[in-house]
Amino acid sequence: MRAPTRSTEFVADTIAVVLRLEKRKMGPTAQSIFASAEAGDATIFIPGLVFAEVLYLSEKRRISISLTDVADYLIRFPPCTEIPLSFDIVQCASTITDVPELHDRLIAATARKLNVALITNDAALQSSAFVNTVW
Repeated sequence: MRAPTRSTEFVADTIAVVLRLEKRKMGPTAQSIFASAEAGDATIFIPGLVFAEVLYLSEKRRISISLTDVADYLIRFPPCTEIPLSFDIVQCASTITDVPELHDRLIAATARKLNVALITNDAALQSSAFVNTVW
């Protein structure tokens, strides 16, 4: 396994994680990044907020995966790892002025704070001037 560099490190938003675990269609770049991480050649940081959103969406039956599925995935693929919500990330989110939804802003702030691209197909995040995205 190669040592991670900024070009092999990413943050994944909720929809990216959900689509990967549900084996649904993703953008080719997103799909390639997840495959690289699963092979040990990239690192994907998953913000703690993603787990809360998975819990909510699962309880509302809007997605087919559960927190157990996410936990199993993280155990199976250690390069996909959680990153807790911290004061620094919340403070960084306060500087992101073009993403109105708080949860999205916190996920974007995680990528910005780590200085890595965000894996997302969310149009609001893709159009943000404050975060680089891939899909």
